[in-house]
Amino acid sequence: MHKAGFVNIVGKPNAGKSTLLNRLMGEKLAIVTQKAQTTRHRIFGIYNEDDVQIVFSDTPGVLNPKYELQERMMDFVKDSLQDADVFLFIVDISDKAEPSQFLIEKLNKIPVPVLILINKIDLSNQENLEKAMEFWHAQIPKAEILPISATEGFNTDVILPKLISLMPENPPYYDKDQFTDKPERFFVNETIREKILLNYEKEIPYSVEVVTEQFKEHENVIVIESIIYVERESQKGILIGHKGEAIKKVGTEAREDLEKFFAKKIHLNLFVKVKKDWRKNERDLKNFGYR
Repeated sequence: MHKAGFVNIVGKPNAGKSTLLNRLMGEKLAIVTQKAQTTRHRIFGIYNEDDVQIVFSDTPGVLNPKYELQERMMDFVKDSLQDADVFLFIVDISDKAEPSQFLIEKLNKIPVPVLILINKIDLSNQENLEKAMEFWHAQIPKAEILPISATEGFNTDVILPKLISLMPENPPYYDKDQFTDKPERFFVNETIREKILLNYEKEIPYSVEVVTEQFKEHENVIVIESIIYVERESQKGILIGHKGEAIKKVGTEAREDLEKFFAKKIHLNLFVKVKKDWRKNERDLKNFGYR
């Protein structure tokens, strides 16, 4: 007997969805920062054992869209709520804002198991945890609730056995040696964007899109050329920095991570170009993969 199914991970921005995906996969598939809206795309992580395959789906955080890019990000979330065998709903125990009624209503109607993961409990106390568990039980009564810390690995070891027990009997949906649905260039783009999120403040990280124009793999090295698009000339200057020092730092940090990911020497060239107001332009968004 072989089991296989889809597990979709949903929640608000910065709840820890990508950190959990990386933890469950044992591989860094999704970039992680402390900034909201780090995840822009829907990413599949394919977990394989001899007799089981779980296709995890990481999604952007649920928000109220303010421009076209965020509309596209929410389309990915809505797609993820159409079909799955199990939903993992991650909530941040320290989040004091109003919960997402959109997600609560959707998850109450969905006829498949829902597991609520109360995350970041290492930053809280027992009293707050008990209040959070009581609150979420009232919001989605059918859901099973599990307190975890995705960063520290607390209680995350019980998630996979629980999910395996809930998987239906199916043949694998993907080749058993495949661990994601994304191509190499996607991970190059995301690694560069992660370093920009970590090294720049204010609007710069959110105005950036990365496109890898060249990915040539040789015996001993991978040669990569990537373009970083910004919306305005002033952003281009900030991104490059004085004498190119800022963009050089991004390139160095990205190259180090990519060499670990691909287990090969990387030669990385970065270029910065302006594409005016691309976040609001439907044609640009389509070209950048936000369909």
